[in-house]
Amino acid sequence: MQKIIQFQIRKEDEFYCATSADLPIVTQAKTLDELAKNIEEAVELHLEDEDCCEEIAIKPSILVNYELPAYA
Repeated sequence: MQKIIQFQIRKEDEFYCATSADLPIVTQAKTLDELAKNIEEAVELHLEDEDCCEEIAIKPSILVNYELPAYA
């Protein structure tokens, strides 16, 4: 069974911040491209010691939601 790990992305000052809804993972970067790499790395590191028989697959899908800034 493939697991989907969800992240919410928002812009805070000059950094993009990603917070996982499923795992205790938070990461940030100056660009969205850097953030995508950071998310993948953080998930890999978090799952590194997970048992393969757990709910989360070895290569889970990552779903991101981007929160647009409020418009005046």
